[in-house]
Amino acid sequence: MNILWLGHSCFKIVSKYLNQDLVLITDPFDKSIGLRVPKMSADIVTISHHHDDHDNSDAVSGNLEDVPFIIDQQGEYEIKNIFVHGIPSWHDAKEGQDRGDNLIYRYDIEGLVIAHLGDIGHTLSDEQLDQLGNVDILFIPVGGTYTLNANGASKVVRQIEPRIVIPMHYRDDKLKIKLDSVNAFRKEMGGQAETVKKLKISKKNIPQDETKIIIFEK
Repeated sequence: MNILWLGHSCFKIVSKYLNQDLVLITDPFDKSIGLRVPKMSADIVTISHHHDDHDNSDAVSGNLEDVPFIIDQQGEYEIKNIFVHGIPSWHDAKEGQDRGDNLIYRYDIEGLVIAHLGDIGHTLSDEQLDQLGNVDILFIPVGGTYTLNANGASKVVRQIEPRIVIPMHYRDDKLKIKLDSVNAFRKEMGGQAETVKKLKISKKNIPQDETKIIIFEK
């Protein structure tokens, strides 16, 4: 499996299906936030909530089919050997009173469990943790203002105890949204992090005795 960061909270996850590339895109963003929208094609697109910086599915064309399968509701889905579970949560710490709903997604791909927390703004309940289960790779917002900040994100990491943590939704020079730097989260987690352009990962090389922080290059 290959994972690419396309910017903000948007990732491209590529796995194999019948000797073809099966592609999942998370939270595609609109150009209004200041970032260039990349050319994207996918089989599955998940939308955590309907804000411009997370919901631009119109920019994603089909990969193996004419159009991608769009998921923007809670529930369980199976598409071409990828299992997706949308789990309800909140965009703030006031049960959505300030910023509304948010979906957490659990993906089961190639024997790995991946979680994308969208724009979550709170620590997790026991029920949400039960639905997530044992997470191998966690995408988590860390930039504050609209989501968890570095301290809040570190608390959620300790709740979930994933093997790999990939921060997202943080400051970028071109981003029009004012967010904290990823360095605040790095320091909160002890300062150690690996920087990559692309992550190639499989079940056999998931770290077992540590939680690794991975930061994608811009």
